[in-house]
Amino acid sequence: MTLVRTSLDRRNFLKSSAMAGGGLIIGFSWLAGCESAREDAAHIPDEWFDINAYLKISTSGAVTIRSPNPEFGQNVKTSMPMILAEELDIDWQSVIVEQAPFNTAMFDRQFTGGSQGIRRAWPALRMAGAAARQMLREAAAQAWQVPVAEITTQAGKLHHAASGNSAGYGVMASAAAGIAVPQEVELKQVRDFGIIGSSRRNVEGENIVTGRPLFAADFNREGMLIAMVVHAPAFGMTLKSVDDSAARQMPGIRDVFTIRTLEHDYARNGFDVDAFPDLVAVVGETTWQVMNARQALQIEWQAFADHMQTWDARGTPQQRLVPAGLENTTDHARQLRAAVAAPATERRRDGDPEAAFSRAAVVIERSYSAPFLAHNPMEPISCFAHVTADKAELAGPIQAPELIEQTLAARLRMPIENIDIRMTRMGGGFGRRAYGHYLVEAALISQRANAPVKLLYTREDDMTFGVYRPMYRASYRAALDANNNLIAFHVKAGGIPSSPLGNSANRFPAGAVENFLAEQWEIESNITTGAFRAPGSNFMASAEQSFLDEVAEAAGKDPIEFRLELLRRAKENPVGTNNDYEADRYAGVLELVREKSGWGQETADVHRGVSAYFCHNTYVAHVLDMALEDGRPSVQRVCCAIDCGIVINPDAATNMAEGAIVDGVGNALYGSMTFKDGVPERNNFNNYRMIRMREAPKAIDVHFVHNEIDPTGLGEPPFPPTFAAVANALYKATGKRYYDQPYLGDQRTT
Repeated sequence: MTLVRTSLDRRNFLKSSAMAGGGLIIGFSWLAGCESAREDAAHIPDEWFDINAYLKISTSGAVTIRSPNPEFGQNVKTSMPMILAEELDIDWQSVIVEQAPFNTAMFDRQFTGGSQGIRRAWPALRMAGAAARQMLREAAAQAWQVPVAEITTQAGKLHHAASGNSAGYGVMASAAAGIAVPQEVELKQVRDFGIIGSSRRNVEGENIVTGRPLFAADFNREGMLIAMVVHAPAFGMTLKSVDDSAARQMPGIRDVFTIRTLEHDYARNGFDVDAFPDLVAVVGETTWQVMNARQALQIEWQAFADHMQTWDARGTPQQRLVPAGLENTTDHARQLRAAVAAPATERRRDGDPEAAFSRAAVVIERSYSAPFLAHNPMEPISCFAHVTADKAELAGPIQAPELIEQTLAARLRMPIENIDIRMTRMGGGFGRRAYGHYLVEAALISQRANAPVKLLYTREDDMTFGVYRPMYRASYRAALDANNNLIAFHVKAGGIPSSPLGNSANRFPAGAVENFLAEQWEIESNITTGAFRAPGSNFMASAEQSFLDEVAEAAGKDPIEFRLELLRRAKENPVGTNNDYEADRYAGVLELVREKSGWGQETADVHRGVSAYFCHNTYVAHVLDMALEDGRPSVQRVCCAIDCGIVINPDAATNMAEGAIVDGVGNALYGSMTFKDGVPERNNFNNYRMIRMREAPKAIDVHFVHNEIDPTGLGEPPFPPTFAAVANALYKATGKRYYDQPYLGDQRTT
């Protein structure tokens, strides 16, 4: 076992036997093992501490574990409790899992995004479970008058072999409540895990398949009204006037009014992205009545002028320009091509790239592009709100509740402690639900209507409201010497309105090439964008890994071996000191996928593409098999190798990888949002092309690298390398290189 300091005391490790019928309640800070006690701990009574998560042990032996993070299909509501249950040494069948309430005083980082949930919670969850187990052992030792070192546990039971004494956790729960929190505890060795590493069914599975209320659209309250909003039809436009006389006369309509979600002088945080702050709201008794009334509104819109927005850049106000104009996709493409040729901001430089390119035997230069993308989670946006003079109650699907709570407090002019957000299950998110403007809208509508309301978006509302994946373009150059060795590498990437380069400037093949240059640029836009599954990485992996295949071909080398050769360089003689990857682990997934896919053994009618990428602390490699059926590409199989450290729940982990791969194939082949005069040209699934079930890979094999490294992210990392695996397989199948997404072009209704 591993001995660790708990960094916990009675004030940050809640103990109480005040439960009805006795028992032990243990709560803990998710990051308590990494942080010192709160400064205000001295003012908190010994028996309570404002906590982040807790477990309850009843006298019957049942254990309730609360899971704090928002759940939208990544299965965190099952995986997080598994970690705690492992160290507690409890029978998983005795565990009851609850969704914890949103509470910034109790919970650290109640945020779903960045594939950081398990990684961030891992040490504190283990420590809390181990500390609880130790307290139960000490209670048993006192009861049986034996040394605590002789007490063992197994599946929720305490044992003393010499005396033959045995008891369930529930029997000792009340006694354990009076025992001091241990200053240090022993953690299990990975080889001794029984719950972690074994597949457990989703704790919400029965609720999902039986249709029990889980989502915001299911939420009901006595006296609740239905609300819908109307936003400007085009980016670059705002509200001028509204004639609501006809709508007000329609059956069931209670009110029609305008709202402004964010004040002009409000300093927005990073998730206050909102293209249309001026809205028309319709409130009525039923959804059908409100939808019909919306159609009766006579609204005038007008173009807005250039204006500045204030953003809070980590406590420092920053001004950003929102340009006027009704933008077009054709203009965007021209702007991107021009920007690639213009000067840019240098992000990384190793050696003398210019000199290396000048002496190169061969220079390969290519450019890649990707369009705006809509998130399109299967559940359109909805949100419940009930705002009174002194309290705001909300229930909705939100990835970043803490940040939107701050926005609500500022906009409602209400103390933050008077705002209660209930996190409902999300029907998908992919970054879209990190931007909670709809909670602000619902709150303002409820406040104005003086009633509880449920705000509903149609699919068209959701798809045209903004917060898209940015539009990107990147140019690459590679220099080979006379022996076909890569001697220089140059990437220059940007987008509308942001660059995808980010941390990629320090990722592979940086560190493996003596002469390396990375540059970025940006183009301003009034089209709102935000995080999209594996932000930035989803494009950089696509472009980089497609380009590396071309370089390997020009060098006459096998594409997997070419990557491994570069990784050997990065390991044995790394260039620079800020390389954001471990060469051994990167090479490990390539070697594993080469083995498991049977690389080099493909048949004449199967065409293979390989791709590998590191992001969100995880390494992933894909080999994608493609065939042509009636002239159309068909993905036969994807073999996937992942190094995400310890895998908590293998079935759930496999499911996440499978979902990311299917999502990646669909977006690579079909995904695109285009604009004409500021208007999104695609507003529903009849014209926004999504992957069909028949187009999904016929087989997906997921293989995990087995090690004892602490777990990292998994929701996003399998997504980025999928794009290039598709592109590289398409080249093998068709003989044509694909540089612009979507690879199969505009197929809106096929």
